[in-house]
Amino acid sequence: MQSSAGARAFQNARLQKKFKKQADAILSAAASAYGQGRYAETEALCRQILEVLPDHVDATHLLGMCAHDGGRLEEAQQLIERAIALDPRSPDAHNNLATVFFDLKNYEEARRCQEKAIALKPNFLTALTNLGNTLLHMGHPEQAIELHERAIKLKPDYADAFCNRGMAELAMGQFERADQSFDRALLFQPRHAEAHAGKGMVSVELRHFREAAAALAAGLAIKPGSAKMLAQRGRLHFDLSRLEQAAADFDAALSISPALELALRGTTQVNILLGNTAKAFAAVKTLLEQNPRSALGMALLASCYASQGDIKTALEHLDAALEIMPDYADAIARKIFLLDYLAEADFAVQQAARKYWWDAVGSQLSRIELPPRELDPDRRIVIGYVSSEFRNHSAALTLLPVLRHHDHAKFEVICYSCWPLQDEITESFKALADVWVDAGQMSDNELADRIQTDKVDILIDVSGHTTGHRLHVFARKPAPIQVSGFGHATGTGLQTMDYVLADPIFIPESARHLLAEKVHDLPCLITMEPVSDLTPSELPMLRNGYVTFGVFNRIYKISDDAIRVWSRIMSKVPGSKIILKHGLLDDPLLRDSLIARFVAQGIAEENITCLGSTPRAEHLQAFAQIDISLDTFPQNGGISTWESLYKGVPVVAKLGNGASSRAGGSIVASAGLGDWVADDDDGYVEIACKFAAQPDYLAKLRADLPAQIAASAAGNVEIYAGRVEAGYRQFWRDYCAAALKSGEDAET
Repeated sequence: MQSSAGARAFQNARLQKKFKKQADAILSAAASAYGQGRYAETEALCRQILEVLPDHVDATHLLGMCAHDGGRLEEAQQLIERAIALDPRSPDAHNNLATVFFDLKNYEEARRCQEKAIALKPNFLTALTNLGNTLLHMGHPEQAIELHERAIKLKPDYADAFCNRGMAELAMGQFERADQSFDRALLFQPRHAEAHAGKGMVSVELRHFREAAAALAAGLAIKPGSAKMLAQRGRLHFDLSRLEQAAADFDAALSISPALELALRGTTQVNILLGNTAKAFAAVKTLLEQNPRSALGMALLASCYASQGDIKTALEHLDAALEIMPDYADAIARKIFLLDYLAEADFAVQQAARKYWWDAVGSQLSRIELPPRELDPDRRIVIGYVSSEFRNHSAALTLLPVLRHHDHAKFEVICYSCWPLQDEITESFKALADVWVDAGQMSDNELADRIQTDKVDILIDVSGHTTGHRLHVFARKPAPIQVSGFGHATGTGLQTMDYVLADPIFIPESARHLLAEKVHDLPCLITMEPVSDLTPSELPMLRNGYVTFGVFNRIYKISDDAIRVWSRIMSKVPGSKIILKHGLLDDPLLRDSLIARFVAQGIAEENITCLGSTPRAEHLQAFAQIDISLDTFPQNGGISTWESLYKGVPVVAKLGNGASSRAGGSIVASAGLGDWVADDDDGYVEIACKFAAQPDYLAKLRADLPAQIAASAAGNVEIYAGRVEAGYRQFWRDYCAAALKSGEDAET
């Protein structure tokens, strides 16, 4: 047997020696096939070599590269590691193994392999720029830039290195420098798809959406199957509120790359807005499975829970995101918004979150140095409104009457519209402005420069910390006086914001020391464009024989505490029913979930009616179905409260611990219904039950409320607008006086 084994070994050795002469030719053919993307042919040729020469380094290495390109990453790792074992001093093998580890998201091992490749070959250009990419993914963009520049110094026309440097600069927020890097890459390689995509990403960040669309189209024309570019185009559509198109791009990207973070993020955001909660949860779950410590994933999961009204769980996930990334601006803003929905979050807690945004984000932005102003306290004042709500939005209904009644002889009105889409409401605002600026495609720096160029005296923030806000502009202080009001006037935390427009109920005297801004009182925190059809409807309980309560508010304002209190009321008012109305109730998952919360409190399902999205005229007509509106808490209604009152339907409100939990009480009291405002849950229940037993009073109130509103300083929009203008004039006079005094003090 030994003799037979020895004979076979001798024969194998002769065969291998003879085959080595052919192997070079076969390997050359394999390399040629690989270069043309014929991977199956490449693999067959490599295996032909390895069958005879199992330790053939180059065939093993090339077979590993085929496995990598075929997405078989574990197999690729094993093959290239074997190639390295056979030839430990191959810089190419170490670099290619790093690529496998990079795709496996094992960045530490990728880094180790790239550093080994560079140690073996110090001027290895590909390894240098690949190491830069790895360091960028590890959160070291400055080191990444150093490596890309080292590669560029060795090869000044190295397009990949310029493109990769641009990506690192983009991650650091150096948008202009990133754009220049991508331009350099395209100068040397005009069909560099990733550089075109990079320019698109820069343009999205700068809000230059037309340029972004063109750049991404160029990249996709070169690489139509690029999941990353499809996801970037989806992000562009999302920023432009083209939700269906965004969803299509994100789905296409995920069909190519199911774990792509940007696409998972986008599909989560889109589906939350479209009311497809289950699909949103599924996407963010996949994202977090890939990276359990993703701050982005935690924040998205928070949004999913918030859309279901689970505010506490949402806030827990936002806190987890901020532990990972303390300066995550979007997560901070989302937390600010959601704290308004937490009953125990009082003014101190809410304003602390706003201060956190300022310390982590706003204070890091450089301030603009303003030139001297004409300090005439009585001259025409330039007012600039910065808003993403010049459209079909609840805040628009609070702002329209103010602009409609501005005295243009005394105030020049400039509107900076920051939302990408326009509608018929936008046209109404355009007609009321002296100057209209489409600021939706201006970067923060560009918008701040434009405001300064326009010599705005008083700049008004309408959005607060809500979607589409431009508080980064206000942090730069492009106007001498800055005011927050109308849309989300709960305080911003900005040291550069001078005033917030409110009223004594909304922000009581006892809490005002907590705000960064000085509070200026109006008759009510908001007014509303009058409802045109004020024909009183019949009191429903007179024809139904039972009381119908109504909640026409966003469903994520419907807290468990509110449902508990409303259920107490319904149990005390025999036969009563409740109608809940909001657009998201078209989603069966959310509708069933909401009904289940009532049923858990002992309310029969047949006594609950859910209504979904309707045009506004139909929405207002639906108030004819209810006798008494119940305000949500802790986050109160705003426009919905005014709408109910205008339609003759009184609203039960309750004063809470923070600003947003006092909005309903502010509006109801300003309309002359102070006895409909409770201090606690028991008082809320008592008010609802008391008036539910007074049909004659409710019928009279239904007929009288519109006139009562028109006679009030809060509801009479001419009076209200006059009070707003008086506030603006006082702000300007105080500023002039302070500036003149400061000048006198400087002279002395």
